[in-house]
Amino acid sequence: MTQITSKICVVGDFAVGKTSVIERFVSNQFSEKYLTTVGVKIDTKEISLAERGISVKLIIWDVAGAEEFGAKEFAYLRGATGFIFVVDGTREQTLISAQNLRNQIREKYGVLPAVLLLNKCDLSGMWRIDNEKIEPLRADFDEVYRTSAKTGVDVEVALSMLANLIVTQDLR
Repeated sequence: MTQITSKICVVGDFAVGKTSVIERFVSNQFSEKYLTTVGVKIDTKEISLAERGISVKLIIWDVAGAEEFGAKEFAYLRGATGFIFVVDGTREQTLISAQNLRNQIREKYGVLPAVLLLNKCDLSGMWRIDNEKIEPLRADFDEVYRTSAKTGVDVEVALSMLANLIVTQDLR
């Protein structure tokens, strides 16, 4: 089996659940305790894409929440082969922030594989992003998922899809 190592960056506004999503993906755990990421937190996880005969080692850079990037954040993003954008589905403004970050990354690094996670779908009664707003997002992101770091809904699926998108781009 061929092995590929890939750096991916997790970005989004403050308190959208970036660290919780990665904790769910890497360790299959969730904590109710909120911890602010300062700078960047790095984790790794290997994904087997057996149907392609490839193993992808993801080096996951969980970048501190921001509405806009500065020089420090751009330094963290350098060398990434894919991005996970995380939005809090109970706070519509975080979607606008994610779109802004996506535009900044495209301007600086070009078009790279990216998935959008509309996180906190377990809080359906508080949900603020309706279906009419979700469909147009598919033009800016390779895939869009409603996820829950708390329950694990679609977290593994979304990151596996990103790994597949990265492998497809690498094989071009």
